[in-house]
Amino acid sequence: MSTPAERAATAAHQSVEHHSGQAEDLVEEPHGAAPDDAAITGRQRKAPVANAPSGDQPRDLVAGRPVATPDRTLHMIGNAHLDPVWLWPWQEGYQEARATFASALDRMDEYPDFVFTCDQIVLLSWVEEQDPEMFGRIAERVAEGRWVNVGGWWVEPDCNMPMGESFARQGLYGQRYLQSRFGQISTVGMNVDPFGHSASLPQILRGQRMDSYCFMRPGPHEGDLDETLFHWESPDGSRVLAYRIPFEYCSPPGDVSGQTEKALGQLDRSLGEMMVFYGVGNHGGGPTRANIESIHRYDRMGTFGRMTMSSPRAYFDEMLSRGEAFLGTLAVRDEDLQHHAPGCYSAHSGIKVWQRKAQYAVLSAERWAAVEVALGSDEYPREDLERAWKQVLFNQFHDILPGSAIEPSYDDARDQLGEAIAISKRIITRAHNRIARRIHVPTDTATQPVIVFNPHPWPVAVDVDMQYGVQPNGVRVVDHDGSAVLSQATQSTATTGDRGRGAVTFRADVPALGYALYRLLPGPALPAQSSLTVSDDGTVIENQHLRAEIDPETGDLTSLLDKASGVDPLSGTRGQPRTAVCDDPTDTWGHRVISYAWPGAAMTLDRIVVRETGPLRSRVRVERSWGASTLIEEYLLAHDSAALRVAVTIDWREKAHLLKLRFPVGLTDPASTYEIPYGTIERPVDGAEEPAQSWVDLTGTVDGAAAGLTVICTTKHGWDVSPAGSAGSDTASIGITAVRSPVYSWHDPRLLDPEGIYSFQDQGEQRFDLELIPHAGDWRTAQPTRRAAVLGAPVRAQQESFHDGDLPQRQSFAEDGAGAVMVTAIKGSEDAPDGAATDLIVRAVETRGSAASARIELPVVDRTIEAEFGAHQVRTFRVPIDPSIDIVEVDLLEWPIGEPPA
Repeated sequence: MSTPAERAATAAHQSVEHHSGQAEDLVEEPHGAAPDDAAITGRQRKAPVANAPSGDQPRDLVAGRPVATPDRTLHMIGNAHLDPVWLWPWQEGYQEARATFASALDRMDEYPDFVFTCDQIVLLSWVEEQDPEMFGRIAERVAEGRWVNVGGWWVEPDCNMPMGESFARQGLYGQRYLQSRFGQISTVGMNVDPFGHSASLPQILRGQRMDSYCFMRPGPHEGDLDETLFHWESPDGSRVLAYRIPFEYCSPPGDVSGQTEKALGQLDRSLGEMMVFYGVGNHGGGPTRANIESIHRYDRMGTFGRMTMSSPRAYFDEMLSRGEAFLGTLAVRDEDLQHHAPGCYSAHSGIKVWQRKAQYAVLSAERWAAVEVALGSDEYPREDLERAWKQVLFNQFHDILPGSAIEPSYDDARDQLGEAIAISKRIITRAHNRIARRIHVPTDTATQPVIVFNPHPWPVAVDVDMQYGVQPNGVRVVDHDGSAVLSQATQSTATTGDRGRGAVTFRADVPALGYALYRLLPGPALPAQSSLTVSDDGTVIENQHLRAEIDPETGDLTSLLDKASGVDPLSGTRGQPRTAVCDDPTDTWGHRVISYAWPGAAMTLDRIVVRETGPLRSRVRVERSWGASTLIEEYLLAHDSAALRVAVTIDWREKAHLLKLRFPVGLTDPASTYEIPYGTIERPVDGAEEPAQSWVDLTGTVDGAAAGLTVICTTKHGWDVSPAGSAGSDTASIGITAVRSPVYSWHDPRLLDPEGIYSFQDQGEQRFDLELIPHAGDWRTAQPTRRAAVLGAPVRAQQESFHDGDLPQRQSFAEDGAGAVMVTAIKGSEDAPDGAATDLIVRAVETRGSAASARIELPVVDRTIEAEFGAHQVRTFRVPIDPSIDIVEVDLLEWPIGEPPA
């Protein structure tokens, strides 16, 4: 077998022979010599080929480019954007990755100057496992510098909806894969196809050792970004050099002149150096012979300027080499890069729920597995966690998580995310039981021990719903000291004639990332004092902190009085719409949509029912309907809560319709804040459909007093904050796009065939939870980021037996102090040998937008981290279990900052 170099040399020689065309037909004479008529007898004499945009001609620059060639260099970026899932299932993408990469390698054999740019590391992993020989050829080309890996992320994800930790793991697994296979990581971030980009990404890219970023959307027609090349700065101050790809990231398979002309029409030509992307894409394919031949032709002709086979790294290096005098002239963008396809924030509710559940599950599994190792286990489930994370990351792809893929793709997504959740639950359950068996639980045969586990590194006080058996007279609850715990009987999940089956809800106060022991005693709960009341008709719910009023005629929440401040942010909103059903003929993506905040039809109140009353919490059920659909909102208020929880169930039967849940506020001069990955951002109060992680806040004044309302929802990402006089409301309001039901993969903004047969999204029942938090003008006091985490990842309770043990009945393993700096990850390190986690990785982020000091206690290893954080800053630490080894700060790839990879 010949070597790659030999194959390339042979192919290049053959290519020159082929592409020189008429070598046999062209007679070249020495300069100035007269032709020999005898020598050309019987032959057709031909003149050299002049500059022409078509026809065979030499590739080499015999006489150089014309002097009139425009003085600019076009870096021609050969790539093959491949959607592993879109209008096809992942199995088709799996095969196409191999076919596309084979084509790219063949072009390298044929054209010695051809350079191929590859992103989405999952594609490389697929080829590695199905065709190791081809993967070896790729490795050789990487070593040559002609196969250039960029992006550094497992896939090109949606860049708004995943959690900050998910973006961290995109690079963790992507960059480490590149380092382990090729000995080099990507230094250029690239997300050419996602539909918008969160403002916090530059910090994440920098933390993953990337200094630059390529993207395409939003296009010049979709926003106020005019620059081709600019500095993109995240809220913490991190910067990358960003380049908006002009026109398209892929091209037709033939001549590249159309691609180049349209790109030049969008580029800032004053830069002198520009990137033009080419190659067949979306379903893969990559650069074709015709693409490459035309580049050589137009470079020879000088039509567009100097055209060179290049890579994004080469382009950015050229720009950076110009120094600060040039770089200082570039614009600085310190906001999101939005908007494109805002319908994707709400399309396919199912994938949003599955994704968020899976992210929380894997994060919790990591924490408990790390605790277990720190307690002495010699097994850290690194491979299981990696497999779970890669399922999560893959299904964040920008045509899966946004809801824009074909319907069968969501069967695969559900199964894959279900695998991630199942892996996580096994890890969590195993860890909890291994910890539980070591807790000292004294024998008391009159009780049933229950251990409540808190996955959050701060203390929580929450209501725990517990099912039990063999207690026909109900149960009451005491803590580990035998002190009575506030509880009340609730409805069992089992509908059975077994009188011994029942349910109880009790208040659990659980230490940070730890557990607490409780006991169930036979007999009903003892009478208890409580400030919690609910009116007979369910229209008023009240405790010591809040007073909520529901309109008996409409079912609308019309008042939410914050007793501490005396201010009601809902003041004056009676009669304003809370539900809006709209006919929605927009496509799945919501192309060209700016806002879904339109006046709509209100749902009809069917009834209000008081479901629970007691000393611990009250529950009022509001039932509504419209057409064939129903909306159930159950308002839950705990005896000591400053937040009103709403459990929402929607049974949606409308096609090509949407439902907005709207929260009008009586605020003057309101300002809005949205949670984004690892941060927050202020946006205009203009009714635009915007993405949010888990919460949105609207703050202003009521009769001159500062007031605001924070709304939390962990599984809905399409929001608007609308000014007074819009969205059918006389007041400002926060809107959640609760459900949209477009046709699957309906790409074009056009009317559907009324006689056509289509499958519509979001038909059937779905559930999610909200929290409404009034405050006195500062959303930070509500700690919405922490509240959202507790809402999305609740505590877990399990029954236990009696046994001796070396662990106490209450224990904390890690605590971040519940202040401005919030721990987002505790996990085993990726570098530990032989499957053991010799170090812990602890990551935290500043959540309030101002510098803060942090003290993170890790009693599980008897260590403490003390650190200063800038506003919105993310920092990561490696904490050795061995106390003689120092704690060291690492980057998002878990390598010491400023040091080469291990």
